[in-house]
Amino acid sequence: MTTASTLDGLRAELTARMDQMRETGVYKPERTMASPQGTHVVDEAGRDVLVLCANNYLGLADDSRVLAAAQAALTEWGYGMASVRFICGTQTIHRTLEHRLAEFLGTEDAVLFGSCFDANGGVFEALLDERDAVISDALNHASIIDGVRLCKARRLRYANRDMAELEARLVEAKDARYRLIVTDGVFSMDGYLSPLDEICALADKHDALVMVDDSHAVGFVGPTGRGTPELFGLSDRVDIVSGTLGKALGGASGGYIAARREVVELLKQRARPYLFSNSVAPPIVAASITVLEILETSADLRERVHAAAARFRAGMTVAGFDLLPGSHPIVPVMFGDAIVAGRVAEELFARGVYAVAFSFPVVPQGQARIRVQLSAAHTDEDVDRAVAAFIEARAAAST
Repeated sequence: MTTASTLDGLRAELTARMDQMRETGVYKPERTMASPQGTHVVDEAGRDVLVLCANNYLGLADDSRVLAAAQAALTEWGYGMASVRFICGTQTIHRTLEHRLAEFLGTEDAVLFGSCFDANGGVFEALLDERDAVISDALNHASIIDGVRLCKARRLRYANRDMAELEARLVEAKDARYRLIVTDGVFSMDGYLSPLDEICALADKHDALVMVDDSHAVGFVGPTGRGTPELFGLSDRVDIVSGTLGKALGGASGGYIAARREVVELLKQRARPYLFSNSVAPPIVAASITVLEILETSADLRERVHAAAARFRAGMTVAGFDLLPGSHPIVPVMFGDAIVAGRVAEELFARGVYAVAFSFPVVPQGQARIRVQLSAAHTDEDVDRAVAAFIEARAAAST
């Protein structure tokens, strides 16, 4: 039995660690909303708050068409499957969504997971062994890092978007049976696009496979919203695409791997998060099918989110803020110091604008920022209100 002194010691040690996080500005408080997700929410005090930190790029999290599809599916297909897929957790709509995702992304097949974190957590261990090598961008998402750790393949890393270092790692792993290059399509803390054209050129040169996590791109990047492979004209070259249903594609939950048929089939037999996690809930599956229908019939939402991002960038530039360059709806507003970034975020919230400060270990030391994420549902008035609030918050935080 654990003694009282041991438990007291643990509690004291954890409290000290939390206190240190608060002192250094890296503690991440959670705010509670009293309304559905949207570009405007109600906070606990009953205020209308403008949201600038959701992954709701296309504004579909509270779209009436998506809600209607989910509500109808709840009646027709039920609340949940209470099972993993291979036991009794597969409905026809699950396979329909997988086929639709594959068709949308230009792959042979797709497989659903409970989240993209699960998808990335299961793919490497299932496909690769000690004879292989994974070569990963240093700023890849945590789910990729964790997934690679779980597999027995040799692990190599290259500096963010550094093609010379990537080639050096490919040469270093030349004796591997399979070499898999894995990269985010869009790096979520910076909004930078992966140089997928150069990556695929090196992959062709060195006979390597390519995997892209396109969670922050599918739905609104590329001529028809099919992500970074489409943007670079490489949909036929990328071997594996992972992604999420929890960002632009409705914002609920669920993830996927889209790839060649044999890859998908093996994942269904060997990917542990797939084998041991409940099926994606039927209302989410049905709503996601509706989302794909929306994206295939109109470019309006894609155009609107990029227009909102351009307007915000222009206003913030005129106001003298330090922004990382780019055109993606992720707009990092740089402050450097974690405490300053946290103060500005607090001042923004006091003015009814919800944006979150990010600091170490989420971003490197000395590169604290407020990451703003624009949505197709943000109006011009919303964007202008956000810029004005940043100006006021900066002044208030400096006094």
